[in-house]
Amino acid sequence: MGEFADKLAAKPLFYQRAYLGSLLPNYIKSGNLEKYYQTLTDFNFLMAKIQHPEFGVQALIDDFNLVEDSEAVTHSDYNPEKAKSLDLIQAVMWMSADILERDKTQLAGQLLGRLLYFEIPEIQAMPEVAKHWKAAPWLRPLTPCLTPPRRGLLRTLEGHSNSVNAVAVTADGKQAISSSFDKTIKVWDLRTGKEEFTLKGHSDSVNAVAVTADGKRAISGSSDNTIKVWDLTTGHEEFTLTGHRDSVKAVAVTPDGKLAISGSWDKTIKVWDLITRDELFTLEGHSNWVNAVAVTEDGQRAISGSWDKTIKVWDLTTRKEEFTLKGHSDWVNAVAVTEDGKRAISGSLDKTIKVWDLTTGKEEFTLKGHSDSVKGFAVTSDGKRGISGSSDNTIKVWDLTTRKEEFTLKGHSYLVNAVAVAADSKQAISGSSDNSIKIWDLTTGKEEFTLKGHRDSVKAVVFTADGKRAIYGAWDKTLKVWDLTTRKELFTLEGHSNWVNEVAVTGDGNRAVSGSFDKTIKVWDLTTGKEEFTLKGHSDSVNSVAVTEDGKRGVSGSSDKTIKVWDLTTRNELFTLKGHSESVNAVAVTEDGKRGISGSSDKSIKVWDLTIGKELFILKGHSNSVNAVAVTPDGKRAISGSSDKTIKVWDLSSGKVIANFTCESPIACCAVAADGVTIVAGDQSGRVYFLRLEGMEELT
Repeated sequence: MGEFADKLAAKPLFYQRAYLGSLLPNYIKSGNLEKYYQTLTDFNFLMAKIQHPEFGVQALIDDFNLVEDSEAVTHSDYNPEKAKSLDLIQAVMWMSADILERDKTQLAGQLLGRLLYFEIPEIQAMPEVAKHWKAAPWLRPLTPCLTPPRRGLLRTLEGHSNSVNAVAVTADGKQAISSSFDKTIKVWDLRTGKEEFTLKGHSDSVNAVAVTADGKRAISGSSDNTIKVWDLTTGHEEFTLTGHRDSVKAVAVTPDGKLAISGSWDKTIKVWDLITRDELFTLEGHSNWVNAVAVTEDGQRAISGSWDKTIKVWDLTTRKEEFTLKGHSDWVNAVAVTEDGKRAISGSLDKTIKVWDLTTGKEEFTLKGHSDSVKGFAVTSDGKRGISGSSDNTIKVWDLTTRKEEFTLKGHSYLVNAVAVAADSKQAISGSSDNSIKIWDLTTGKEEFTLKGHRDSVKAVVFTADGKRAIYGAWDKTLKVWDLTTRKELFTLEGHSNWVNEVAVTGDGNRAVSGSFDKTIKVWDLTTGKEEFTLKGHSDSVNSVAVTEDGKRGVSGSSDKTIKVWDLTTRNELFTLKGHSESVNAVAVTEDGKRGISGSSDKSIKVWDLTIGKELFILKGHSNSVNAVAVTPDGKRAISGSSDKTIKVWDLSSGKVIANFTCESPIACCAVAADGVTIVAGDQSGRVYFLRLEGMEELT
């Protein structure tokens, strides 16, 4: 870990505690800010602090605040530029805190993945030290591949077992409350990122949540047709409000915490007294489901948005509709109101945001820019900016004064379905849902060129052994063979009756083997461009295929939960491997052809003896579907990619995980180079990761 860490590790635990706990505060007290800056950019100090059982990630995050929380900012040695560098490092710790709490060995990978974007001396020095960290095996990003700090994301909160439908934040900014399709509400500490407790009681999806101004109560609306009121101090349910005849899709609470307003698919809005626990009255007028409600700061008006394409403004004193705002051409999904109560903002399935004058009841202007439904909208307390979330995978920030978009926060929009590495380890190839194939330089991680030709998503890619040709399979039911020197398409292989999920090529480059959603495997002659024969036997989609190095056997994995081994000479099925309890998504074969590796939606990886057709052992560790597997050329290690967003490297002799890397989105595909340590993976957001397995010498 370095001289610093080695010396510290040799000391008693109480000494380590005293040293790590007092070092930085002492630098601040003595005005030695240069030492303070140096220490917080020392990778070895960061690692020592998070690994100590009495400190950890949050204690380290707090260390970065010491200078700002003291009089040191007025000291002559205070350096704003170095302070900015510390802010970036602290932001990385925030963003990666949930990952590092589970696996401290990912510190180097997370720092590199997020800080390689920056050309700041203090920032560049840290990754250089991190690169040489050898205390344990780890996966080193070769290129910047994770969201950098200052790009919106601070921390990921994970815990729900299904989609999150709504989030509210307490007025003091210390807690977040989330509601989910998993029927629960979770309360989170936003400082530490830890779950404080889970609120259980609803019998169906929790669609909406609101919190009172004092932060003491949460109100939730559910598809079980009820509203529940929760005590956020004790974590217990206070009472349930019943009266709606259909799902409750929206809830709001007046600033004084006395009234709750709910919107339902029964087309009504109900107003509830949170003191007497009674329904006060029902507001009727919408001709379709009510999706959204908001309440003005003075508590006198409610605004509702509906699938009837309208927004209605209600007087809560007279219990009457004031007026209806019309202009959207499709469902209204979201409404918000400015703090002064003068404007309402609505988001719609028609892809637009409209700003309305609540004094005149007229539309002021329309904001356009999203390419899909606007699902949510929030407005800043000064009423000058709005934030919209859309099904186009973006968040847009708008200036409500100039009526212009300020900027967009977005992830990649296209899923990377397949990756492969050339035999010489110099190039990688990726196929995407944007219908294209990209060729990458593995030494630099840079894109070399893009090939287009398919009419639909590219699902499978492979190089021939000589690296001169590539074969791609797509949702358009075809495979295409390309010359990578001329960058020209050579020919198209047609015959599958549904999309092509996977393709493999024999070692001599003469044959390709493809698996399809049509439940078949086809073998193609790459010299003539003709189909040789079709293998049938699976009862569901063939998701993955592999071929032994000698080209004599093929292996296929299917949604029918089985793996089949085929003799490509006799064209017969040799045997079927059973054991997975869900779809088999990926298969790989060791270079000697003796073992097969399969990954499944049942979260497991199985290792099989292909000579006798028996399961050898199972690899467990992923918390979600295993979508991709690869095996190193020496057959000693397997690589897996999962919907749990991790890439894992496994030792096939011990069955243990050697190294982990946590990505931004579910992993769809992975491949390993001939050197056995360079890994390429693609995720569902469109990112391609180039990683190198480091620290293996420590195990030898």
